[in-house]
Amino acid sequence: MIKPFPSVNVYGAPLQACSQDPVTGFFRDGHCNSCAEDQGSHTVCAVMTEEFLAFSKYLGNDLSTPRPEFRFPGLKAGDQWCLCASRFLQAHAEECAPMVRLASTHQSALDVVPLEILEAYAAD
Repeated sequence: MIKPFPSVNVYGAPLQACSQDPVTGFFRDGHCNSCAEDQGSHTVCAVMTEEFLAFSKYLGNDLSTPRPEFRFPGLKAGDQWCLCASRFLQAHAEECAPMVRLASTHQSALDVVPLEILEAYAAD
């Protein structure tokens, strides 16, 4: 049985929703919740940009093309999405990281990305 980690954001407060349209999250519940089975740590609530979407596609993770068979509409600039913490950190290193909704970013993102880096991209 999958047991989610506590729904707490990077500041220790209740985790806020990231997106219901499109619906995001490892559990597809609109939140960047995580669990031990979430190997990618889909915990960073990011606001998509054209630059980041192109970067992700270049690295082999095409987030912009719709995939109806998975009920995935494809993302566009302005959409919010629960990113893998390691991909966010990689985008930061390449200077193309998107803005982040800290109230909607799960505390387990801090296992990968330092709070100071997340705060540098704060959209809220």
